[in-house]
Amino acid sequence: MDNQRNLLLAVVLCGVLIIGWDAAMNYFYPQPAEPIEAVEGSPTVASAPVAGSSTAATLDNGAAAQGPVELSDALATPERIRIDAPRVEGSINLVGARIDDIELKDHRATVDEDSGPVQMFAPQNTDAQYFAQFGWVGEGVSLPTSDTVWSADGETLTQGNPVTLSWDNGAGQQFRIRFSIDDNYMITAEQTAANTGGGPVVARPFATITRTSETASTDTWIAHSGPMGVFGDSADYGPDYDDLADDGPYSGEGKARWLGFSDIYFLGALVPQADADPQTGFRPIGENLFRADVIYQPATVAPGNEVSRTTQLFAGAKESEILDQYEDAGIDKFGLAIDWGWFRWFEKPLLWLLNQLFDLVGNFGVAIILLTVIIRGLLFPIAQKQFGSMAAMKAVQPKMKAIQEKYKDDKQKQQQEIMALYKEEKVNPLAGCLPLLIQIPIFFALYKVLILAIEMRHQPFALWIEDLSAPDPAHIFNLFGLLPFEVPGLIAIGPLAVLLGVTMWLTFQMNPVTDPIQRQIFNIMPWVLMFIMAPFAAGLLLYWNTSNVLTLAQQRYLYSKHPQLKAQADAERAAKAKAEG
Repeated sequence: MDNQRNLLLAVVLCGVLIIGWDAAMNYFYPQPAEPIEAVEGSPTVASAPVAGSSTAATLDNGAAAQGPVELSDALATPERIRIDAPRVEGSINLVGARIDDIELKDHRATVDEDSGPVQMFAPQNTDAQYFAQFGWVGEGVSLPTSDTVWSADGETLTQGNPVTLSWDNGAGQQFRIRFSIDDNYMITAEQTAANTGGGPVVARPFATITRTSETASTDTWIAHSGPMGVFGDSADYGPDYDDLADDGPYSGEGKARWLGFSDIYFLGALVPQADADPQTGFRPIGENLFRADVIYQPATVAPGNEVSRTTQLFAGAKESEILDQYEDAGIDKFGLAIDWGWFRWFEKPLLWLLNQLFDLVGNFGVAIILLTVIIRGLLFPIAQKQFGSMAAMKAVQPKMKAIQEKYKDDKQKQQQEIMALYKEEKVNPLAGCLPLLIQIPIFFALYKVLILAIEMRHQPFALWIEDLSAPDPAHIFNLFGLLPFEVPGLIAIGPLAVLLGVTMWLTFQMNPVTDPIQRQIFNIMPWVLMFIMAPFAAGLLLYWNTSNVLTLAQQRYLYSKHPQLKAQADAERAAKAKAEG
């Protein structure tokens, strides 16, 4: 009766866990809306001090929004300079000197091969507005604004062909922005203010990135999405968008090496001039819009002189190798734009190996399977040691029980005798736990690599798996799409999740236990995990299923090497069958 009650309680608790998990994930990590199209102009930013600034530096980002604008309409305006680089294409808006049109040639928008490239930056007031702007702020001098129409000395910005924008205020000051681009994702903006007037002027160059949070990827405990940068000597994964909206402007501690907005796979970031000391930070500017600021110190430009500041703009994919190349070129800790966490010293070699396997076999799913096999192979001696320890513990179990029975009323004496037994039999009770503790960070690192690897994005495996970075698209409860309805997230169970439940149940059966409550939990837990893991990326489920299959094979082999364990397992299995019969 007690066992039935406990089993019912376990089932109820598992049901609560499944429902609670689904509700919690939807509440804390809601899926971002589909990208919307941009708007013309820029949000007006009221006269607000930059985060950390003691002065009220006002950035004029244009007139208030007049309403939503279609992306195609926003990009059809004639005041644009084309961008055509090896991995980037798009345009520069001559109105306001904005880089607001960036497409990534090597990354598709969706899994559909005809979907076109990722639209990284989009003009203001489009649904996916995300753009960089360059200009000056100051007093007592006529400065370009977000409505200023700049002149250009070329029609197309290419890797070998910089383009310079210029504007003359008619009062003796000329302003120039020279844009250049490399063979990856870095644009360099050199801002120059020249003074040919009769007296000195003071101006402050600035660079900003503005974006909507509506199309941002979800910020999770394992991978940050939102404001981030390197301040002082450390990476700051900063507040999320909700925190920024609630708490107001945020500045990291120390000098900014770079800052911007990170998604799981993409990054827009500003890199200030190394020998300058600009004011930097993040701020909400209303309507789910947020801004990263780089505002240089005031520069006095004497008659006949000019002052320049250079800022780099990264707008591209978070490819580990490319980020490391920029770090080697002098951008401090730029590789940490990928939120590797504590185990980055181990995760990056795993990613390298995964990419090598992918290059070798040409299928990312097969590469994941091979990587899992390699990792389990390297850890096999540890597992062998763990089984040896288990075998030794099993061998002394009868003597331990005799001691426990003999000294059941004297716990201190009981412990002394057990420790003496361990010493006599040369058994270490912790030896079975230590291998497990060693494996945990390794498997967590592999799990995180699969979460962060942009290389897995839109990669097919086989049959119905067309994107390993997305959940399994086949769902059992609508007969794999044959029935015309969408399966709710709570029961969106695919074949990979079912296979996960089956393989995990089989691994638990390889280690039968006599305690009825523990046995019931082991019987239920695989199916609970089946529901919990179903929404995760198919690549992760593929890794876990492969690991479970290897565990089954490994256990069978090790049982053959330790017959006393197999005999005991068979005895426990027989006892279990007799009890249930």
